[in-house]
Amino acid sequence: MTEAEPLPDGVPAVPPTAVDVVQSDAPGDKPGELWAQRDAPVGGQAILEGVMMRGVSTWAVAVRKPLPEQIEDHGLDPEEAARGEIEVTSFPLTSVLKRHRALRLPIVRGVVALVESMVIGFKALGISANAQLPEEEQEISGGMWIGTVVVALLLAVGLFFVVPVGLTSLVKDQLGSSLLFWLVEGILRTTIFLGYIALLSRLRDLRRVFEYHGAEHKTISCYEAEDELTPARAKLYSRLHPRCGTSFLLIVMVLAIFVFAPIGLPAWYWLLASRILGIPLIAGLSYEVIKWAGKNRRKRWVRAIMWPGLMLQNLTTREPDLDQLAVAIASLEKVLSQESPEAAAAEQQIEIVA
Repeated sequence: MTEAEPLPDGVPAVPPTAVDVVQSDAPGDKPGELWAQRDAPVGGQAILEGVMMRGVSTWAVAVRKPLPEQIEDHGLDPEEAARGEIEVTSFPLTSVLKRHRALRLPIVRGVVALVESMVIGFKALGISANAQLPEEEQEISGGMWIGTVVVALLLAVGLFFVVPVGLTSLVKDQLGSSLLFWLVEGILRTTIFLGYIALLSRLRDLRRVFEYHGAEHKTISCYEAEDELTPARAKLYSRLHPRCGTSFLLIVMVLAIFVFAPIGLPAWYWLLASRILGIPLIAGLSYEVIKWAGKNRRKRWVRAIMWPGLMLQNLTTREPDLDQLAVAIASLEKVLSQESPEAAAAEQQIEIVA
C-alpha cells in the first residue's frame, strides 16, 4: 500500500476530515481504492437484501424491502434488487463480557464474543428473511432458526474437523509418523475449506449477499477513516477488511494444524474427540490473531501475514452499488445514533470482529 495521492479519473481526493488513509495495492482492488488505517470497534454482517451493524451496546439491521409488485409477480429473484424503502431497526446489546471479568481473559473472550456474534447474526438473518415475505404470510419462527443454527454448526464441525481426521485416519498406517499425519490432515482440512468457499462464490443465489458483504466492509472502512458517510465516499474504499470473518475462518484452519500437532497419534476416538473439543481453543486463538491484525494493519509485515485471508475475501465479497451502500450506511448510522463505539469500548473493554 502507498500513501494516498489524488485519485485517478476525476475521483474526489480524500477530504481533510479523513485520517490515516492509504491507497491499496492489493490484488482485486481497483487502482487507487482506499484503506483506513484506524481500527474502530464496529462490526457487521451481510444479510438478505441488507446489512447488520453492531457497536458495543447496540446492534442494528437495515433491510431494503421489495415493492409489492415484486412479490406479487414472481417473488424476489436472487439476482434482482429489492427496490422498496430501507427499513431500519435497532436493539440494545449487553454483552456478558461486561458483567464477568473472567470472561474478558485472552482466548476466553474470543469464544464468548464469537458465540454472541453468531446469536446476533442469526437473529439479523431472521429479520431480513421475514422482511422479504408478504405481510400476510406467516413469519419464520424462532424455532426454525434455532434448528437452522444447530444443523449449520453440526455440518461445519463435521466437514472441517471430523471429515479430515477421519479420512486421514484411513491411511494412518501407510503414513507411518505423527508428523506426516499432522501435515496431511491439516492440508486436507484447508483444502476442503478453500473448496467450500470457492463453491459458495459461484452460487447465483448468494451473489447479492456478497455484494452487501462488500458494502459492509466499505462502510466500516469509511467510518474508520473518519470520512463522510455517504455512498459516494464509501464506494472509494476497499471491499477487503482485515477483521473479516472470512479471514478469521482461514486463520482457524491454519492454527488448527499447530494446535493438534502435539496430540500425536492416539486411538481414533481420541483423535476425533480432540478435534471437536479443541474447536473453542482454536476459535479463541484465532480471535486474538484477527484483532491483533486489525490494530496493527499499518505494519507492512502484518499486512503480508494477513494477505492470504484478504485474497480469500475476493471470493466472499463483490462490488456493491450505491443503493446497497446506502443500506449499509443506514445500519451503521442507526448504531452511531445510539452510542459512541470508541467511548463504549474503552469503558467496557469489549472488542468486535468485523
